[in-house]
Amino acid sequence: MSQGATLLHLRGAAGMDAIYRKISWRLLPLLMLCCAVAYLDRVNVDIVQRHIGASLAFRDHVHSWGMAAFFIGYGVYAVPCNLLLEHLGMRKTLLRMMLGWAAFSAATAFVRTPFEFYLMRFLLGVFEAGFFPGVILYLTYWFPSGRRARAIAVFAASTLAAAIIAAPLSANMLQTLSVLTALDSWQWLLLTQAAPALLLGVFAWWHLDDQPGDADWLSGFEQQMVAQDLARDEARRHGGSEKDPDDHDAPSPLALLWTLARNRTFALLAFTNLLLTGAGFAIVHWSPALLQRWTAADSAQLPLLAALPGLVGIAGMLAIGHDSDRRRERRGHFVASTVLAAGGLALAIAADGALGWSLAGLTLATIGIAAATPLLLAIATDLLPRRHMAIGIGAIASMGIAGGACGPALGARMLAWGDSAAMLAALAGGYLAAGLVLLLALRLAPRHGGLEAQRGHGDKLARNSDQR
Repeated sequence: MSQGATLLHLRGAAGMDAIYRKISWRLLPLLMLCCAVAYLDRVNVDIVQRHIGASLAFRDHVHSWGMAAFFIGYGVYAVPCNLLLEHLGMRKTLLRMMLGWAAFSAATAFVRTPFEFYLMRFLLGVFEAGFFPGVILYLTYWFPSGRRARAIAVFAASTLAAAIIAAPLSANMLQTLSVLTALDSWQWLLLTQAAPALLLGVFAWWHLDDQPGDADWLSGFEQQMVAQDLARDEARRHGGSEKDPDDHDAPSPLALLWTLARNRTFALLAFTNLLLTGAGFAIVHWSPALLQRWTAADSAQLPLLAALPGLVGIAGMLAIGHDSDRRRERRGHFVASTVLAAGGLALAIAADGALGWSLAGLTLATIGIAAATPLLLAIATDLLPRRHMAIGIGAIASMGIAGGACGPALGARMLAWGDSAAMLAALAGGYLAAGLVLLLALRLAPRHGGLEAQRGHGDKLARNSDQR
């Protein structure tokens, strides 16, 4: 045994921790930056909606239909994009996605008719569709089940960070770019914010590796240790066999999707994500209006107050993800997160417009909202057999984006029926329902052998396990 191998053997779990820290620092910063850029390219037309409408004489419904076109493209192509990633690998797929969304985000600057706008938004959704679920799939190639909640939380934190900076960054860029001629400032903004995706796509193709065995920045022994750790994790998930129990079959992707669609546990997991994402999109969409109402005439403090829930939410989701991996427990952490989200919204309702307590409630809710999604994805990747992983993650993401499309509209309907308290109460109910649906899903999983259906083997980590 080499000296490095001996030291790693003597250090035990601490040695594996060091290897996974090395992997995390290699992969996650770049993936987080790509995720932040994807968020900016997705929402920048929302920020400049007024400018686009004034320049092209678009009415408000054009923007709404453009949002719908994006969600349709994303929802339809999430599963095919994940299958493509599984077949081609992360490097080629990510390059294709980022070059595509950079091109169509930039092309939006030159639309002249509503149809052209709808087409650009649809194609942007198509090329962004595989990114978030693809990264979740990619992380399963590098991290075993017991380490995924932390990795997914770190990656997902970039979305919250991007949400915090998107509006002020775009506003400053609009002001700076207004001195340029030839194009309107909103056109320069779309072109400028599309450029990082182009550069990052090329850099990611050079920087990333498809599998741990391809990583020359890991020593041969480190590659072997990671491979063994992942193999043990697969064996645990399949009841003792290091191979997928049905590897001898090769069903078509449609057959695999149909199998998952008929599985009650999977359907409940997907519905949980629909509830979570729908309520989360509604909170993100309506938070500025709520803060505007709570701050009354003092709008000078609005940007700082708007950033506070997101910053605390990032810290909370990282802490909860870390604790879930450390304790090797998922169910309790997820339910606690949904209860925290609902409780925070209830506090905001009880505050009845008082700024301090309303903001405290929104901040607590943001922590629960942010922490719940990484935990749900960690549970799903522990339940899904390897051959179902790409399709399952993509389908869960598609259900989430369907919720995201409906959430803000339902929030608007609740505001029309009542007031902000009615909307917040409905969203709190959505989070409590998500917790209950997940509990039902995990109750069904061990009774019927989980998604693997192998001699009653269930998701012990997702439920509550002290396995190592």
